Amino acid sequence: MTRKQKRFAVIFGALGVLGAAVALVLTGLSEQVTFFRTPTDIVAPANAAENEGRLRLGGLVVMGSVETLEDSSVRFAIEDANHAVTVRYGGILPDLFREGQGIVAEGTMQPDGTFRADTVLAKHDETYMPREVADALKEQGVWKGEAGGDAPAGNEY
Repeated sequence: MTRKQKRFAVIFGALGVLGAAVALVLTGLSEQVTFFRTPTDIVAPANAAENEGRLRLGGLVVMGSVETLEDSSVRFAIEDANHAVTVRYGGILPDLFREGQGIVAEGTMQPDGTFRADTVLAKHDETYMPREVADALKEQGVWKGEAGGDAPAGNEY
């Protein structure tokens, strides 16, 4: 083996080890990724394959939808401008959780079309809206933003 061939063997060997390390890191990180979805994204049949795994579902809590079930879990609905998704949560809701407020729920979609949340994040003051929820509502033309108040247009929130 010539000196040039040895150099190429070392370079390609190092690239192979580096590629394997990058592949392992990306595989590990992909299991930790949680994608944000709106109720419209969840309901759309074209997005059904993307609803597998862990998701963050954001939107406004539907007025009158919060109910405590017999097993002390809570069921409520999250809506955006077009659709609503039923959420079931078994923990203690944040103190600032209210109907008509923007929240983000983390969990998984169930085969029956409900969302099983294991974490619910609520806003922390009167003017705050989770950024993902505000961005999604802005894309749908529902959110008036800070200039028009913090309530989405067309609703009594």
